[in-house]
Amino acid sequence: MQLFYSASITPTSDVYTFPREESKHIVRVLRKQIGDHVTITNGKGYLFKGEIITNNPNKCSIKLHSAVFQEPRPYKLHIAIAPTKGNDRFEWFLEKSTEIGITEITPILCDHSERKQIKEERFNKILQSAMKQSLQTHLPILHPLTSFKDFLKSNTHTSFSGIAHCEESEKSPLTKELTDSKDILILIGPEGDFSISEIQQAIDLGFTQISLGDSRLRTETAGIIACHSIAFLHQ
Repeated sequence: MQLFYSASITPTSDVYTFPREESKHIVRVLRKQIGDHVTITNGKGYLFKGEIITNNPNKCSIKLHSAVFQEPRPYKLHIAIAPTKGNDRFEWFLEKSTEIGITEITPILCDHSERKQIKEERFNKILQSAMKQSLQTHLPILHPLTSFKDFLKSNTHTSFSGIAHCEESEKSPLTKELTDSKDILILIGPEGDFSISEIQQAIDLGFTQISLGDSRLRTETAGIIACHSIAFLHQ
């Protein structure tokens, strides 16, 4: 099955017309014809099925026949993570975390951050592509780049909040902490790790110091380990 994406489709939609770029792809590249069936998601849980009624490469339209809501995963996972110096590594994290299962992503600006700007539009396209490729119907939310301090002020009300860092301290394995937690927030720092001050700020707000294993991990690898561990525990 090939899955398309449009945020504008609703369960009450009757006919949908693809934008010019996607219309051209459907007609010229995929060679879809009138009567061919198409499957679309709006990224909000709905899976729509319909058939092509106009195969114009500038304006491909479909008649929608059904809209089925697919329940989200039994947990919510929000990862706040510092963008890596190399964009390709952070983009890899966005792609793979979407495939594995993540609800929200917030890029955070930390004391040791090397990258201080992000390409939000490009990142959203990567999330959309990964959602379609993995045949999912819930698009992760990408929040704007936010300073570490501002993020902590507004994101502490979860059933479990953990901070992963490399400093020597008493840490608990993530898999031991996530017993019945359904609303999870994980903080992951930049290549230079969180500063001592940032770690203490999180601890003061009730964050649990967590371990993601014995190895020293790259930022994007730590994010994927967290995603996979949580997904595995909720299978």
